[in-house]
Amino acid sequence: MKNIGLPFFTILFLGSLINCGMMIGQNSQSEKKDYQIQREWMLVAFGNFTKEELVKNKAGINLTSKMEFGKIKGQAFMGCNKMFFSSEFRNEGKVKISGIGSTMMACENMKLEGAFSENFKDMTHYKVEGHFLILSDDKGNSMKFVAADWD
Repeated sequence: MKNIGLPFFTILFLGSLINCGMMIGQNSQSEKKDYQIQREWMLVAFGNFTKEELVKNKAGINLTSKMEFGKIKGQAFMGCNKMFFSSEFRNEGKVKISGIGSTMMACENMKLEGAFSENFKDMTHYKVEGHFLILSDDKGNSMKFVAADWD
């Protein structure tokens, strides 16, 4: 029994080490973060809304979830409903926003939320300037965010 025990436990231990190494390698690849993009962002400029209105509504997007297959699942809040979406930040300043949905609460003032929902899906370009994220479309509309950990 002694002769079988040591080789058995050695193989079991080595198998565990190899399996753990494979798991660590998988996690490091799938949890790769782009710290320039994957942050919480507060909306500070959009359409005819004042910065005070945006701050009062706690308007912003959250892009902190891990990137999977080049996409980040995000959340947005404009003062009423929780929104969710998928985003893909590509090379050369291109962005694709898709799969937008939200909860369906009726609130007293939903102008900001309606305007954001209508315009957000059309954003096709992005740039990061310092602690600012600027999204824009092909018609000249834009949304400017500041990193929540900066302000």
